[in-house]
Amino acid sequence: MTAPLNPLAVVTGASSGIGLELAHQLAAHGFDIVACAEDDELAIAADALRANNVAVDAVRADLTEPDAVEQLVKVVTSTGRPVEALVINAGVGVSGAFVGDSTLEDQLYVVDLNVRSAVHLAKRLLPAMAARGSGRVLFTSSIAAVMPGPFQTVYNASKAFLLSFSEALHEELKDSGVTVTALMPGPTETEFFDRADMGDTKLGASENKDDAAVVAKQGFEAMMAGKGRVVAGSIKNKAQVAAAKVLPDKAMAAQHRKMSEPGSAES
Repeated sequence: MTAPLNPLAVVTGASSGIGLELAHQLAAHGFDIVACAEDDELAIAADALRANNVAVDAVRADLTEPDAVEQLVKVVTSTGRPVEALVINAGVGVSGAFVGDSTLEDQLYVVDLNVRSAVHLAKRLLPAMAARGSGRVLFTSSIAAVMPGPFQTVYNASKAFLLSFSEALHEELKDSGVTVTALMPGPTETEFFDRADMGDTKLGASENKDDAAVVAKQGFEAMMAGKGRVVAGSIKNKAQVAAAKVLPDKAMAAQHRKMSEPGSAES
């Protein structure tokens, strides 16, 4: 008798940080993985995931390109296996004033990766999950979703989109057997801040960032429990989300500016 296959998970942004740790959570719980990222670290990450005695397909693709999303979908569908967990985690930020300090290309890259590719991939893979009547979906949003983000204008807006998108899908699919979860971490110790050129901000320079492994564990558990959202990491993150419910956006924007303005690490 042929042994049953492991359930299949798809993880984007899987080469490092929260995405890699989410993939490790899935692998440790017996999921085979289709791992996608656009950098050289993906091969190393894939080997580390295979140490869990699961099968790993590594798909190197820049998901800001629609053809690359289709490339990923083709790999997933070619397995002939149902997707039991879809983790849409790939994301990027850009630091600096929208007017003056950043290029249009950089800001549109944030939109293309954080927003467009998430919608594209979800639209291509979710229908089969809903038709089958089972599966778990997780979108990596952020506590940045609940506050305006001076000097991270497009990034915060993109995370607000993902939170709204995720929670709307959670409601739409509530009777389908598919659950949708928004993961909302706060500042986490990953490569994000270096890639976003935030080393000179209070946020980027802070030594009190959360552990990506802890954030991922909380995200995985919330996804498997079918929760609509989880604010992961420190108690401070939960406090900030709670504060956003009562403080005006102007006050939240001013608070964010103190942490994200270039040069604020020295003030």
